[in-house]
Amino acid sequence: MRELLPPKIMEPTNLLLREGPAMPTHGSATTATPTAIVAPSPATADAPASVRTASVLWMIAIAAGVFETVLAVVGLFAEGPVSPAEIVVGVGVRLVVFVVAGYLAVRLSQGRNWARLALALLLGVFGSLSLLIDPIQWLLDGNELSSAFADVTLMELLFATSRIVHLGAVGAAMVSMFRPGANVYFRAVTQ
Repeated sequence: MRELLPPKIMEPTNLLLREGPAMPTHGSATTATPTAIVAPSPATADAPASVRTASVLWMIAIAAGVFETVLAVVGLFAEGPVSPAEIVVGVGVRLVVFVVAGYLAVRLSQGRNWARLALALLLGVFGSLSLLIDPIQWLLDGNELSSAFADVTLMELLFATSRIVHLGAVGAAMVSMFRPGANVYFRAVTQ
């Protein structure tokens, strides 16, 4: 049965002994002697819970983004005639972002530090800003937060709920993938 808790990277029981060259003994036989202790590679160590959690949270953020895209397309059709090019371009750009984000989340779970940094910069910083620009601009235009809840439609409520889940998942993923255990794991894997 697999353990519920991930192994800790730097515990002595998880370190591997690398064998050195064979050393002659007083007899004619030779034996291998351990010469170095190395941290486990991605193939030999499971990612810690914080990294696995971050990867799942990125997938939740992607799912929320897909849901928001569906709601936006439905909303466009509900407003009246819409150009197919507008739909194709909007959905196409988002599809590329979702595929790249999914790829990065998988590579994150495999211990790729470059994926962690790309997720943090591209989606954690710039992606979050892109999600927050419209609500911030709406407030800066003099609207009151209380008026956002007056006469809210089901579509707006679904979208707002999805956006909150989306941003919450991104924020929690950012924290999770930079926790101390994750930092130790990424340092060990990249060496």
